[in-house]
Amino acid sequence: MTPDKSVFGERTAMSDGAPIVAEVHSALSEFVKEAKGFQNEMTSRIQKQEERLTMLQTKSIQNRPALSYAAQETAPHVKAFDAYLRSGDDDGLRGLVVETKGLNTAVAAEGGYLVDPQTSDTIRSILGSTASIRMIANVVQVEATSFDVLVDHGEIGSGWASETANLTETSTPQIDRISIPLYELSAMPKASQRLLDDAAFDIEGWLAGRIADRFARAEAAAFVNGDGADKPKGFLAHPAVNNENWAWGSLGYVATGVAGDFSATAAADAVVDLVYALEAEYRANGSFVMNSKTAGAVRKMKDADGRFLWSDGLAAGEPARLMGYPVLIAEDMPDIAADTYAIAFGDFHQGYTIAERPDLRVLRDPFSAKPHVLFYASKRVGGDVSDFAAIKLLKFAVS
Repeated sequence: MTPDKSVFGERTAMSDGAPIVAEVHSALSEFVKEAKGFQNEMTSRIQKQEERLTMLQTKSIQNRPALSYAAQETAPHVKAFDAYLRSGDDDGLRGLVVETKGLNTAVAAEGGYLVDPQTSDTIRSILGSTASIRMIANVVQVEATSFDVLVDHGEIGSGWASETANLTETSTPQIDRISIPLYELSAMPKASQRLLDDAAFDIEGWLAGRIADRFARAEAAAFVNGDGADKPKGFLAHPAVNNENWAWGSLGYVATGVAGDFSATAAADAVVDLVYALEAEYRANGSFVMNSKTAGAVRKMKDADGRFLWSDGLAAGEPARLMGYPVLIAEDMPDIAADTYAIAFGDFHQGYTIAERPDLRVLRDPFSAKPHVLFYASKRVGGDVSDFAAIKLLKFAVS
Protein backbone atom coordinates (compact mmCIF):
# COMPACT_ATOMS: atom_id res chain seq x y z
CA MET A 1 0.00 0.00 0.00
CA THR A 2 1.38 3.32 -1.05
CA PRO A 3 1.61 5.91 1.79
CA ASP A 4 -0.36 9.14 1.62
CA LYS A 5 2.12 11.79 0.54
CA SER A 6 0.14 14.65 1.97
CA VAL A 7 -0.03 13.17 5.42
CA PHE A 8 3.56 12.14 5.29
CA GLY A 9 4.68 15.56 4.16
CA GLU A 10 2.73 17.27 7.02
CA ARG A 11 4.27 14.97 9.60
CA THR A 12 7.70 15.58 8.18
CA ALA A 13 7.24 19.36 8.41
CA MET A 14 6.02 19.10 11.98
CA SER A 15 8.94 16.91 12.92
CA ASP A 16 11.37 19.30 11.26
CA GLY A 17 9.88 22.44 13.06
CA ALA A 18 9.96 20.92 16.55
CA PRO A 19 13.47 22.21 17.35
CA ILE A 20 12.50 25.75 16.38
CA VAL A 21 9.43 25.74 18.62
CA ALA A 22 11.50 24.39 21.47
CA GLU A 23 14.10 27.09 20.96
CA VAL A 24 11.43 29.85 20.98
CA HIS A 25 9.83 28.36 24.07
CA SER A 26 13.18 28.28 25.84
CA ALA A 27 13.89 31.90 24.89
CA LEU A 28 10.51 33.07 26.17
CA SER A 29 10.98 31.20 29.41
CA GLU A 30 14.39 32.84 29.91
CA PHE A 31 12.91 36.30 29.20
CA VAL A 32 10.08 35.79 31.67
CA LYS A 33 12.58 34.59 34.25
CA GLU A 34 14.77 37.68 33.76
CA ALA A 35 11.72 39.98 33.88
CA LYS A 36 10.64 38.46 37.16
CA GLY A 37 14.16 38.83 38.48
CA PHE A 38 14.23 42.51 37.49
CA GLN A 39 10.82 43.01 39.09
CA ASN A 40 11.98 41.40 42.31
CA GLU A 41 15.13 43.52 42.31
CA MET A 42 13.17 46.76 41.81
CA THR A 43 10.71 45.75 44.51
CA SER A 44 13.61 45.14 46.87
CA ARG A 45 15.18 48.50 46.09
CA ILE A 46 11.90 50.35 46.59
CA GLN A 47 11.39 48.59 49.87
CA LYS A 48 14.88 49.53 51.04
CA GLN A 49 14.33 53.14 49.99
CA GLU A 50 11.06 53.28 51.92
CA GLU A 51 12.76 51.78 54.97
CA ARG A 52 15.51 54.41 54.72
CA LEU A 53 12.99 57.28 54.44
CA THR A 54 11.07 55.87 57.40
CA MET A 55 14.26 55.71 59.44
CA LEU A 56 15.19 59.33 58.60
CA GLN A 57 11.69 60.51 59.42
CA THR A 58 11.81 58.65 62.73
CA LYS A 59 15.14 60.26 63.63
CA SER A 60 13.84 63.70 62.70
CA ILE A 61 10.79 63.25 64.90
CA GLN A 62 12.91 61.95 67.77
CA ASN A 63 15.25 64.98 67.55
CA ARG A 64 12.40 67.49 67.59
CA PRO A 65 10.99 68.42 70.99
CA ALA A 66 7.66 66.75 71.53
CA LEU A 67 4.61 68.92 71.68
CA SER A 68 3.31 69.21 75.19
CA TYR A 69 -0.41 68.58 75.02
CA ALA A 70 -0.65 68.89 78.77
CA ALA A 71 0.93 72.31 78.61
CA GLN A 72 -1.56 73.30 75.95
CA GLU A 73 -4.44 72.14 78.06
CA THR A 74 -3.16 73.96 81.13
CA ALA A 75 -2.16 77.16 79.29
CA PRO A 76 -4.00 80.13 80.84
CA HIS A 77 -5.53 81.33 77.62
CA VAL A 78 -6.75 77.79 76.76
CA LYS A 79 -8.40 77.32 80.17
CA ALA A 80 -10.00 80.78 80.01
CA PHE A 81 -11.35 80.20 76.52
CA ASP A 82 -12.64 76.72 77.48
CA ALA A 83 -14.47 78.19 80.51
CA TYR A 84 -16.00 80.87 78.31
CA LEU A 85 -17.29 78.31 75.81
CA ARG A 86 -18.68 75.97 78.44
CA SER A 87 -20.32 78.42 80.87
CA GLY A 88 -20.04 81.88 79.38
CA ASP A 89 -17.64 82.96 82.14
CA ASP A 90 -15.40 85.62 80.61
CA ASP A 91 -13.57 86.63 83.80
CA GLY A 92 -10.56 84.57 82.78
CA LEU A 93 -10.41 86.25 79.38
CA ARG A 94 -10.68 89.73 80.89
CA GLY A 95 -7.76 89.16 83.24
CA LEU A 96 -5.57 87.49 80.64
CA VAL A 97 -2.37 89.38 79.73
CA VAL A 98 -1.61 88.83 76.06
CA GLU A 99 2.06 88.67 75.12
CA THR A 100 2.60 89.81 71.55
CA LYS A 101 5.70 88.86 69.55
CA GLY A 102 4.72 89.96 66.08
CA LEU A 103 7.39 90.80 63.49
CA ASN A 104 7.85 94.43 62.58
CA THR A 105 10.43 96.63 60.86
CA ALA A 106 10.68 99.22 63.63
CA VAL A 107 12.90 97.01 65.80
CA ALA A 108 15.93 95.51 64.10
CA ALA A 109 15.75 92.18 66.00
CA GLU A 110 12.02 91.75 65.33
CA GLY A 111 12.27 92.04 61.57
CA GLY A 112 14.19 95.20 60.82
CA TYR A 113 17.18 93.21 59.61
CA LEU A 114 14.96 91.49 57.07
CA VAL A 115 14.17 94.71 55.23
CA ASP A 116 16.91 95.24 52.64
CA PRO A 117 17.42 98.94 51.85
CA GLN A 118 18.05 100.06 48.30
CA THR A 119 21.21 102.08 47.78
CA SER A 120 21.38 104.90 45.27
CA ASP A 121 23.56 104.18 42.25
CA THR A 122 25.10 107.65 42.46
CA ILE A 123 26.58 109.81 45.20
CA ARG A 124 24.99 113.16 45.82
CA SER A 125 27.54 115.86 46.48
CA ILE A 126 27.11 119.19 48.19
CA LEU A 127 26.95 121.80 45.48
CA GLY A 128 29.64 124.44 45.53
CA SER A 129 29.90 127.58 43.51
CA THR A 130 32.41 127.35 40.69
CA ALA A 131 31.67 130.73 39.11
CA SER A 132 35.02 132.25 38.23
CA ILE A 133 36.34 135.34 36.52
CA ARG A 134 37.62 132.82 33.99
CA MET A 135 34.26 133.49 32.31
CA ILE A 136 35.20 137.12 31.59
CA ALA A 137 39.02 137.06 31.72
CA ASN A 138 41.49 136.46 28.93
CA VAL A 139 42.36 132.74 28.90
CA VAL A 140 45.37 131.50 26.94
CA GLN A 141 46.66 127.96 26.41
CA VAL A 142 50.42 127.55 26.78
CA GLU A 143 52.93 124.69 26.67
CA ALA A 144 55.65 126.49 28.64
CA THR A 145 56.21 127.11 32.34
CA SER A 146 55.09 130.76 32.18
CA PHE A 147 53.35 133.27 29.96
CA ASP A 148 54.67 136.77 29.41
CA VAL A 149 52.38 139.70 28.63
CA LEU A 150 53.97 142.74 26.96
CA VAL A 151 52.13 145.93 27.86
CA ASP A 152 52.62 149.37 26.33
CA HIS A 153 51.10 151.72 28.89
CA GLY A 154 53.18 154.82 28.12
CA GLU A 155 52.49 157.65 25.76
CA ILE A 156 54.58 158.70 22.81
CA GLY A 157 55.46 162.39 22.78
CA SER A 158 54.07 164.68 20.10
CA GLY A 159 53.68 168.35 19.38
CA TRP A 160 52.66 170.87 16.77
CA ALA A 161 55.30 171.83 14.25
CA SER A 162 55.62 174.87 12.03
CA GLU A 163 56.81 174.85 8.48
CA THR A 164 60.28 176.26 9.15
CA ALA A 165 60.93 175.44 12.80
CA ASN A 166 63.23 172.59 13.76
CA LEU A 167 61.61 169.42 15.09
CA THR A 168 62.38 168.51 18.68
CA GLU A 169 62.86 165.01 19.97
CA THR A 170 59.77 163.50 21.66
CA SER A 171 59.49 160.84 24.33
CA THR A 172 59.38 157.15 23.45
CA PRO A 173 56.76 154.81 25.01
CA GLN A 174 57.98 152.22 27.49
CA ILE A 175 57.05 148.56 27.32
CA ASP A 176 56.51 146.52 30.46
CA ARG A 177 56.60 142.74 30.66
CA ILE A 178 54.28 140.95 33.06
CA SER A 179 55.30 137.35 33.62
CA ILE A 180 52.55 134.90 34.65
CA PRO A 181 54.07 131.66 35.99
CA LEU A 182 52.07 128.44 35.96
CA TYR A 183 51.43 126.69 39.25
CA GLU A 184 50.31 123.14 39.85
CA LEU A 185 47.01 122.12 41.36
CA SER A 186 47.12 118.54 42.60
CA ALA A 187 45.02 115.97 44.41
CA MET A 188 45.69 112.33 45.29
CA PRO A 189 42.72 110.45 46.77
CA LYS A 190 42.82 106.68 47.16
CA ALA A 191 40.29 103.88 47.12
CA SER A 192 40.63 100.15 47.77
CA GLN A 193 40.65 97.85 44.79
CA ARG A 194 37.84 95.80 46.30
CA LEU A 195 35.66 98.89 46.56
CA LEU A 196 36.38 99.76 42.93
CA ASP A 197 35.45 96.20 41.89
CA ASP A 198 32.32 95.75 44.02
CA ALA A 199 30.76 99.21 44.22
CA ALA A 200 27.35 99.61 42.64
CA PHE A 201 28.37 102.80 40.88
CA ASP A 202 31.40 104.26 39.12
CA ILE A 203 33.81 105.22 41.92
CA GLU A 204 36.49 106.38 39.49
CA GLY A 205 34.08 108.63 37.63
CA TRP A 206 32.80 110.09 40.90
CA LEU A 207 36.34 110.84 42.10
CA ALA A 208 37.27 112.42 38.77
CA GLY A 209 34.21 114.66 38.93
CA ARG A 210 34.96 115.69 42.50
CA ILE A 211 38.58 116.47 41.63
CA ALA A 212 37.57 118.62 38.66
CA ASP A 213 35.02 120.49 40.79
CA ARG A 214 37.55 121.07 43.57
CA PHE A 215 40.14 122.34 41.10
CA ALA A 216 37.61 124.77 39.62
CA ARG A 217 36.75 126.18 43.05
CA ALA A 218 40.41 126.42 44.09
CA GLU A 219 41.45 128.34 41.00
CA ALA A 220 38.38 130.60 41.21
CA ALA A 221 39.40 131.62 44.73
CA ALA A 222 43.00 132.19 43.64
CA PHE A 223 42.02 134.44 40.73
CA VAL A 224 40.36 136.78 43.24
CA ASN A 225 42.41 136.52 46.45
CA GLY A 226 45.50 134.45 45.58
CA ASP A 227 48.74 135.79 47.04
CA GLY A 228 50.98 134.50 44.24
CA ALA A 229 52.83 132.05 46.53
CA ASP A 230 52.57 128.70 44.69
CA LYS A 231 49.23 129.85 43.32
CA PRO A 232 47.92 132.49 40.87
CA LYS A 233 47.87 136.08 42.07
CA GLY A 234 44.36 137.46 42.45
CA PHE A 235 43.47 140.97 41.36
CA LEU A 236 42.53 141.91 44.95
CA ALA A 237 46.06 140.98 46.09
CA HIS A 238 47.51 144.01 44.32
CA PRO A 239 47.73 147.36 46.16
CA ALA A 240 44.69 149.62 45.79
CA VAL A 241 44.85 153.42 45.87
CA ASN A 242 42.32 156.19 45.55
CA ASN A 243 41.47 156.52 41.90
CA GLU A 244 42.50 160.17 41.93
CA ASN A 245 46.06 159.07 42.78
CA TRP A 246 46.12 155.97 40.60
CA ALA A 247 49.39 154.82 39.04
CA TRP A 248 50.47 151.76 37.09
CA GLY A 249 51.04 148.72 39.30
CA SER A 250 48.00 149.37 41.52
CA LEU A 251 44.23 149.32 41.17
CA GLY A 252 42.16 152.45 41.62
CA TYR A 253 39.20 152.48 43.97
CA VAL A 254 36.16 154.66 44.64
CA ALA A 255 34.93 155.02 48.24
CA THR A 256 31.27 154.77 49.23
CA GLY A 257 31.66 157.50 51.87
CA VAL A 258 30.44 155.24 54.70
CA ALA A 259 32.48 152.60 56.50
CA GLY A 260 31.04 149.16 55.75
CA ASP A 261 27.94 150.36 53.90
CA PHE A 262 26.48 152.47 51.13
CA SER A 263 25.44 156.03 51.73
CA ALA A 264 22.06 156.23 53.44
CA THR A 265 20.85 159.10 51.24
CA ALA A 266 22.36 158.29 47.84
CA ALA A 267 23.41 154.66 47.82
CA ALA A 268 23.38 154.37 44.03
CA ASP A 269 25.82 157.25 43.61
CA ALA A 270 28.77 155.08 44.59
CA VAL A 271 27.95 152.55 41.87
CA VAL A 272 27.64 155.32 39.29
CA ASP A 273 30.98 156.78 40.40
CA LEU A 274 32.60 153.35 40.09
CA VAL A 275 31.38 152.91 36.53
CA TYR A 276 32.61 156.26 35.36
CA ALA A 277 35.95 155.93 37.13
CA LEU A 278 36.82 153.52 34.33
CA GLU A 279 37.94 155.04 31.07
CA ALA A 280 35.54 154.88 28.16
CA GLU A 281 37.55 152.39 26.07
CA TYR A 282 37.43 149.89 28.92
CA ARG A 283 33.90 150.74 30.01
CA ALA A 284 32.43 149.50 26.73
CA ASN A 285 33.24 145.88 27.72
CA GLY A 286 32.89 146.34 31.48
CA SER A 287 31.45 143.78 33.92
CA PHE A 288 30.60 143.88 37.62
CA VAL A 289 31.99 141.20 39.96
CA MET A 290 30.49 140.63 43.44
CA ASN A 291 29.20 137.85 45.66
CA SER A 292 25.59 136.93 46.40
CA LYS A 293 25.27 138.95 49.62
CA THR A 294 26.50 142.09 47.93
CA ALA A 295 24.21 141.46 44.96
CA GLY A 296 21.27 141.22 47.36
CA ALA A 297 22.05 144.71 48.67
CA VAL A 298 22.70 146.24 45.25
CA ARG A 299 19.56 144.72 43.77
CA LYS A 300 17.40 147.00 45.95
CA MET A 301 18.96 150.21 44.65
CA LYS A 302 16.91 152.68 42.65
CA ASP A 303 17.77 155.80 40.72
CA ALA A 304 16.31 159.27 41.33
CA ASP A 305 13.21 158.35 39.30
CA GLY A 306 12.52 155.20 41.36
CA ARG A 307 13.75 152.74 38.75
CA PHE A 308 15.82 149.74 39.85
CA LEU A 309 19.44 149.79 38.72
CA TRP A 310 19.41 145.99 38.59
CA SER A 311 17.69 144.08 35.79
CA ASP A 312 17.52 140.33 35.31
CA GLY A 313 18.57 138.65 32.10
CA LEU A 314 15.85 138.50 29.48
CA ALA A 315 16.97 135.16 28.02
CA ALA A 316 18.05 131.88 29.59
CA GLY A 317 21.74 131.91 30.43
CA GLU A 318 22.05 135.67 30.06
CA PRO A 319 23.60 137.34 33.13
CA ALA A 320 21.82 139.94 35.23
CA ARG A 321 22.73 143.54 34.49
CA LEU A 322 23.51 146.51 36.68
CA MET A 323 23.25 149.88 34.92
CA GLY A 324 23.25 147.92 31.69
CA TYR A 325 26.49 146.02 32.42
CA PRO A 326 26.60 142.25 33.09
CA VAL A 327 27.10 141.01 36.65
CA LEU A 328 29.25 137.98 37.52
CA ILE A 329 28.37 136.43 40.88
CA ALA A 330 31.69 135.20 42.30
CA GLU A 331 31.33 133.91 45.85
CA ASP A 332 35.03 134.45 46.53
CA MET A 333 34.55 138.22 46.54
CA PRO A 334 34.49 139.66 50.10
CA ASP A 335 31.27 140.63 51.87
CA ILE A 336 30.35 144.23 52.52
CA ALA A 337 32.32 145.32 55.58
CA ALA A 338 34.50 148.19 56.66
CA ASP A 339 37.41 148.84 54.24
CA THR A 340 36.61 145.86 52.00
CA TYR A 341 36.56 145.89 48.22
CA ALA A 342 33.28 144.05 47.75
CA ILE A 343 32.55 145.18 44.17
CA ALA A 344 34.85 145.28 41.17
CA PHE A 345 34.08 146.75 37.77
CA GLY A 346 36.19 146.61 34.67
CA ASP A 347 37.11 145.06 31.37
CA PHE A 348 38.49 141.81 32.75
CA HIS A 349 39.33 140.47 29.32
CA GLN A 350 41.95 143.21 29.12
CA GLY A 351 42.65 143.45 32.82
CA TYR A 352 43.24 139.83 33.90
CA THR A 353 44.99 137.00 32.03
CA ILE A 354 44.76 133.30 32.86
CA ALA A 355 47.43 130.99 31.43
CA GLU A 356 47.02 127.23 31.66
CA ARG A 357 48.05 123.90 30.27
CA PRO A 358 45.16 122.56 28.18
CA ASP A 359 44.69 119.26 29.99
CA LEU A 360 43.81 117.84 33.39
CA ARG A 361 46.03 114.82 33.94
CA VAL A 362 44.97 111.86 36.07
CA LEU A 363 47.43 109.06 36.86
CA ARG A 364 46.01 105.77 38.17
CA ASP A 365 48.54 104.08 40.45
CA PRO A 366 47.58 100.57 41.69
CA PHE A 367 51.09 99.67 42.92
CA SER A 368 52.35 102.28 45.42
CA ALA A 369 49.72 101.76 48.13
CA LYS A 370 48.47 98.19 47.77
CA PRO A 371 45.69 97.11 48.21
CA HIS A 372 44.59 100.69 47.51
CA VAL A 373 44.61 102.52 44.19
CA LEU A 374 45.94 106.08 44.13
CA PHE A 375 44.52 108.66 41.73
CA TYR A 376 47.03 111.45 41.19
CA ALA A 377 45.45 114.39 39.39
CA SER A 378 47.27 117.58 38.42
CA LYS A 379 46.59 120.74 36.51
CA ARG A 380 48.88 123.69 35.79
CA VAL A 381 47.40 127.17 35.75
CA GLY A 382 48.46 130.74 36.50
CA GLY A 383 46.86 134.17 36.50
CA ASP A 384 47.62 137.82 37.17
CA VAL A 385 46.54 141.34 36.33
CA SER A 386 47.70 142.26 32.85
CA ASP A 387 46.30 145.82 32.63
CA PHE A 388 45.99 147.81 35.86
CA ALA A 389 43.95 150.50 34.16
CA ALA A 390 41.17 148.09 33.18
CA ILE A 391 39.84 147.26 36.69
CA LYS A 392 38.36 149.56 39.36
CA LEU A 393 37.19 148.69 42.87
CA LEU A 394 34.47 149.98 45.19
CA LYS A 395 35.77 150.43 48.73
CA PHE A 396 33.27 150.47 51.57
CA ALA A 397 35.00 153.18 53.55
CA VAL A 398 34.82 156.91 54.21
CA SER A 399 37.72 157.56 51.86
